[in-house]
Amino acid sequence: MATQQSKRAKTRTEAPPAPAPAKASTPHHEQVEDYGGGAIKARHGRVNVWLLVVYLVLIVWAIYYGFTYWGGLGPGLDY
Repeated sequence: MATQQSKRAKTRTEAPPAPAPAKASTPHHEQVEDYGGGAIKARHGRVNVWLLVVYLVLIVWAIYYGFTYWGGLGPGLDY
């Protein structure tokens, strides 16, 4: 039992591992972050203009559809 206690005490007093060095030499938008042990890689950047246009078109379409086709009592129930 004394050996188990000494192992526990030893693991509690160990210093945490040092953090990975910062990538100060590369610009922020070119730095890559790894998640899931390197299975997922993420890079900081901007949203493409075409994707913003798609978002805008979808929002406008949703508002149009909501006002034009949604509401009322349903098909054949307009009294």
